[in-house]
Amino acid sequence: MLLLSSLWNVQANGKKVRTGNRSDAIMLQLSQPVINYVRPNLILGKDKYAGLADIWNPKKGFLVQSINPESYNLNFPTTGAHNLYFDLLITGIDVRDLTWEPVTHEGITATVTNDVVCDSWIPYEDCKEWVARVKLTGPVARYRWDNPKPSVVKPRLPQTFELVGRDIYGVEVVKYGFVLKQWFIHRGDKSLYYDMLIWCHNIGYHMPRVRDLTNAVNVNGGLLPPVVGASPSSPYNNYMRHIDAGFFSEWGVVDFYKGADFGFNYHLSSEDENDKNTSFMYVVDSAYGDIRTGSSMGSFYVVCVSDLRP
Repeated sequence: MLLLSSLWNVQANGKKVRTGNRSDAIMLQLSQPVINYVRPNLILGKDKYAGLADIWNPKKGFLVQSINPESYNLNFPTTGAHNLYFDLLITGIDVRDLTWEPVTHEGITATVTNDVVCDSWIPYEDCKEWVARVKLTGPVARYRWDNPKPSVVKPRLPQTFELVGRDIYGVEVVKYGFVLKQWFIHRGDKSLYYDMLIWCHNIGYHMPRVRDLTNAVNVNGGLLPPVVGASPSSPYNNYMRHIDAGFFSEWGVVDFYKGADFGFNYHLSSEDENDKNTSFMYVVDSAYGDIRTGSSMGSFYVVCVSDLRP
């Protein structure tokens, strides 16, 4: 806000009129608070990993796609897991002046804290800036990885989360909404394919398909036929950062998120439903999102997913 003290009064017709020995205060709003970007892990977000320009900025993250509650499903994220987090980059207001209430649906909570952050993926010019950091917490199998049938809640999705930033008077200033469609649970250690297939089933989840994890395209196929991940597809055998195009495509290198405890390497997918060779299945790299083939007798990391993509 800008305070002007003057002997002039600006009237509706635009003319300046002398007001004598009065001093009028004119309050001008310089800018409206706006959430411009939503920033997850930016590692591997440039060059061939970068999303389309109207979706992804390599230095800032995902562009806000909608401020309309009816189309919050266009925004990041559509996937989630325990202790993953992202930043709301807000201009037009000091973030420290905002307060946020946590939002919970189906055992999943989005908690917002105003903080100064400097993760390894944040550009130098943005490091130490105040942001609104959103952390997701929810169903998790931590400390129960060795249990063949742990009790893990399966959320009913999709669910809409609307985060509202209010000023010191409780007045709504900014808000951001997104729709979670899938929730992921990981087991931590590497395991065999059939062991993990049973484990995911025991907790009421699914083994993910390739398109649940990445939007990469493997035209080579290796020991299996060529495979295409989620849409919109990357032109390469690596993910292209995009909203609603696979878990790794949205979040980037998941093992970099502190406290999320993801493995760094290839993750199992369920075998393609059209493939009859059960000795091999597709595996997806959590770092690059590329698709390879792996033996069903090999040991890999895994994530189980609450709901499969169409």
